[in-house]
Amino acid sequence: MMILEILVVVLGLCVFEVISSVDNAIINAHVLKTMPERFRKIFLFWGIIFAVFVVRGLLPFLIIWVTDPSLSIVQVFSSAFSSDNGMVKDSLDASKPLLLLGGGSYLFLVFLAWLFLEEKKCVFRVERFITRQGVWFYAIASIFTTAIVYFTLKINPILALAATIGVSAFFITDGFKKNAEEKEKELMSGHMSAWSKILYLEVLDASFSIDGVIGAFAFTMSIPLIILGNGLGAIIVRELTLKGIDTISKYAYLKNGAMYSIGLLGMMMVLESFGNEYPFWLVPLNTFILLGFFMFLSVRELKIKKAC
Repeated sequence: MMILEILVVVLGLCVFEVISSVDNAIINAHVLKTMPERFRKIFLFWGIIFAVFVVRGLLPFLIIWVTDPSLSIVQVFSSAFSSDNGMVKDSLDASKPLLLLGGGSYLFLVFLAWLFLEEKKCVFRVERFITRQGVWFYAIASIFTTAIVYFTLKINPILALAATIGVSAFFITDGFKKNAEEKEKELMSGHMSAWSKILYLEVLDASFSIDGVIGAFAFTMSIPLIILGNGLGAIIVRELTLKGIDTISKYAYLKNGAMYSIGLLGMMMVLESFGNEYPFWLVPLNTFILLGFFMFLSVRELKIKKAC
């Protein structure tokens, strides 16, 4: 892999991780304000260890192992840092469509849920219309799942299973995120101990990190690059949690950019699982363009508000 390719992929992963974790960082920042300084430092230090080395460090290996259980955990770890084991490499190449289809299905449903169900700062009129049709999300998600399973059964029944695993993972993590929104009020109160808040924030971070790790496979299948890019992004998010989250939250349309990027990544992963191939730079380029566009809209709105 060329140096330029590595830099583009790592930068894309880092930016994607930061933007997709903004919601998580905002919740963390609000809850940390209710905690003593000592516990803030504990969360930030051990949170980085847990978020980078445990969750984002182990989750890519776990995902690949689940995709191909015939590989031992030792083989998955050794193959990630070595190109000598041809058998393992062939096995990973063969399981790549399963990983892409499961991950793509998951990410596309994340995008649809945001588009139909979540309150948002709308940019386009069609977004307002779709948000008012929220009841249709579950019907569309069911039709999407049925269509994917129908077409993949003709190719490989295991592909169909991968798609349903991705859909199941979405509804499980979506439940955690919705529960987090309801729990935030309790966390903001003084009724929970600081240690309880820290533990809950770590669990919440783990559920939010799944989006970034799964989306990373759209950028590259290289586990070291995924760990490096996502890890750097997680560290930046931790720093922003205390130092700059109020500034970032002012950019009203950043969440829109993150969600459209996630939706596009999901569709590209689904299409790639059916045999379509894309150059290494396409996914990072699309991410930069989408985030740049919505950042431009956010900055423009800030200037208009100041002028008024």
